Amino acid sequence: MGPIDSIFHLLNFAAPALVVGMLTALAASIFMKNRPLTQHWYAQAAINFVVCLLVLLGGLWFFGHDGKMATYAALVLACATSQWLLSRQ
Repeated sequence: MGPIDSIFHLLNFAAPALVVGMLTALAASIFMKNRPLTQHWYAQAAINFVVCLLVLLGGLWFFGHDGKMATYAALVLACATSQWLLSRQ
């Protein structure tokens, strides 16, 4: 595998974490309008991205390869929990 392929592989590994983290933060800013934001949506998205990426790395370590549905389920639960904790006052 060449260096370009390695970069694409790493970007594709992190893509679900980026998409889920950003969409969760944007959805929270749209659907929770009556609550004051403690942080901007992009700060929440960055925190959600890091949490999701850690879950993906944990799934890679635990299962030995990526792409398991259990890892993606844990990703969604961890991101929702992270967003809930960020939205608390």
